[in-house]
Amino acid sequence: MKHSGLWLLLGYALLTFGVTSMVMQLVGVHWAFLGWLEMGGRLVAFVAKILMIIGGILTIVFARTDWERERRESEEG
Repeated sequence: MKHSGLWLLLGYALLTFGVTSMVMQLVGVHWAFLGWLEMGGRLVAFVAKILMIIGGILTIVFARTDWERERRESEEG
């Protein structure tokens, strides 16, 4: 992957902001720049935060995968 460092940064940012916003929601505060999520209601905000966490994890996994090695192994097997 050409820009795997940037994808990793994006994945870690999504994961970090998703997890911290879930924890902060438990005590009744939120990130100011994610405040627009709350306008749709609590359920919409909760689902969006879960999607941020899942998206962050998937982005990290895909960025760390060596696609060339995977292709070589699938051709050999």
